[in-house]
Amino acid sequence: MKIFKELFQYRELLKSNIKKEIRGKYKGSFLGILWSFLNPLLQVLIYAIIFPYIMRMQMDDYLIYLITGIIPWTFFTASINSGMVSIIANANLIKKVYFPRIILPISSVTSALVNFSISCLIVIGFVAFSGIGLSFNLLYLPLIMIIQYILLLGIVFILSAIDLYFRDIENIMQFFVNMLFYATPILYLPSIFPEKIKWVISLNPMAHIINAYRDIFYYKVSPDLLNLGIVSVVSISFMVFGYLVFNKLQRGFAEEV
Repeated sequence: MKIFKELFQYRELLKSNIKKEIRGKYKGSFLGILWSFLNPLLQVLIYAIIFPYIMRMQMDDYLIYLITGIIPWTFFTASINSGMVSIIANANLIKKVYFPRIILPISSVTSALVNFSISCLIVIGFVAFSGIGLSFNLLYLPLIMIIQYILLLGIVFILSAIDLYFRDIENIMQFFVNMLFYATPILYLPSIFPEKIKWVISLNPMAHIINAYRDIFYYKVSPDLLNLGIVSVVSISFMVFGYLVFNKLQRGFAEEV
């Protein structure tokens, strides 16, 4: 319970740090926070033009299919990229004053969640006007977002703490995230894989999370609650383990920065 007491005590610092993360990313930009959606949208357009010809894939509303996969994936990569370096980026602050260090990775992931929430509103607009329409299954959206948020907190807790001691982790993670992108059913249908290797995809929590978003946006059905339940347990376990790793390693932060 100590961490919750400290976060409540330093809640104003947490709020201001989240605002700083959001504003700092788009400081000096005319379009500002809209870039959080425009960047993945441009990526979607490229894949929508090129990928069907490469994969010979024919499916209805492929553009919407891509949007409902790439936007959540952008939340994943934005959290990893900013959260992993959150301790190093605030080295001067760590040296000067005491505050719960865990506020830094939490701020990074939470600011990415705010950007993602805005993007979701735009995705809803795309889905509504594309002819696919909306359904009451969108009520599952906050639940899926929370599960992904918890998973990302756990991952970022670990990476931000390790990055201070082992800087090569940034390059390793860049390669791993790029590889994971193609191992997640974002550009393609999961059914393209033979049954004997589908179990490999099922080990990827992000595959289940992406499928859940796609269920409520694209297919207009309720997500697989059993899979979501399993991913929830995995996410919570990751967060607890990540916090324990962070808490152990943070004792040497002041010396390492």
